[in-house]
Amino acid sequence: MLALSTSVMAATTIRIGHGANENYHLHRALEKFKTDIEQKSEGKFEVQIFANSQMGPDREMIEGVQSGMLQMAVSPSSFYSSWDPSFDVVELPFIYPSKQAALDTVHSPAGDKMLSKLNAMNLQGIGWMENGVRHVTNSSRAIESPEDLKGLKIRTMKVPAHVKTFNSLNASATPMNFGEVYSGLQQGVIDGQENPIAHIYAQRFYEVQDYVSLTGHVITFYIPVMNLEFWHGLSPEDQVLIKQAMHDAEIYQQEIVAAEEGQQIEEFKKIGTKVNALSPEQLQLFIDATEPVRAEYKEKLGAEVYDEWMSTIKKVAAN
Repeated sequence: MLALSTSVMAATTIRIGHGANENYHLHRALEKFKTDIEQKSEGKFEVQIFANSQMGPDREMIEGVQSGMLQMAVSPSSFYSSWDPSFDVVELPFIYPSKQAALDTVHSPAGDKMLSKLNAMNLQGIGWMENGVRHVTNSSRAIESPEDLKGLKIRTMKVPAHVKTFNSLNASATPMNFGEVYSGLQQGVIDGQENPIAHIYAQRFYEVQDYVSLTGHVITFYIPVMNLEFWHGLSPEDQVLIKQAMHDAEIYQQEIVAAEEGQQIEEFKKIGTKVNALSPEQLQLFIDATEPVRAEYKEKLGAEVYDEWMSTIKKVAAN
């Protein structure tokens, strides 16, 4: 009698790299993605998540996915503009009237068209995850007008549009890797930085900053990308499973942000960090000061990319 084979096919590993820490809503949403994929595939996939830039800074992670060394990375959308400038349009200053309008814009045909551009980079985009509405922190004063930023070294992402935005607001924009920000603030290498509330909280920037000013200057997104060959090697059913799990993770992430952001601002206040919001009149000063940045990118990106994105924002905001 022939012995029956008891061998079981090994699980396919999906390694995901990202730059945030384990307390950040992005990581917690990716943990949900992991659980859903592993359970719904009945063990066919094993998902491993590497937080805190363990796989390198964002550009290195993206290159790792392009080469197939890493199956997946979740990086800010602005990093893809190194390969295709169109991605700059997503994170221009003061273009979205609300966070909901920004979410509706990326989850639109214009957002899908943007994701399709990743294929030329040997990447498959599988959704849009929230990074959030960015605000300014510093240790000198409350920021109520562009004049208040004069002379302050503000850390930005290594994104030309972000650097131009802060230079247009009188600050001295200082690009720096995310992992170096806390020590930079602590040692006075920089006076302040700009990030969403959840990052300011998760990275404990409020411990080394006296002021949080709710400027809401840029709304940013992460784009989860997969190696294109790896993606094409999956069955259509598995591709649907991954996209659905990412969609569910996005919804879960938005629920976390909505539930926690108010509490996090209260935590800042509790330890003595001063929080200020901008009046509509104050906000308009920032919008006016950054108009040259938007005008420059309209010319640089061309009417097709820029106007399509802006008309989508207008359309979703009117609904």
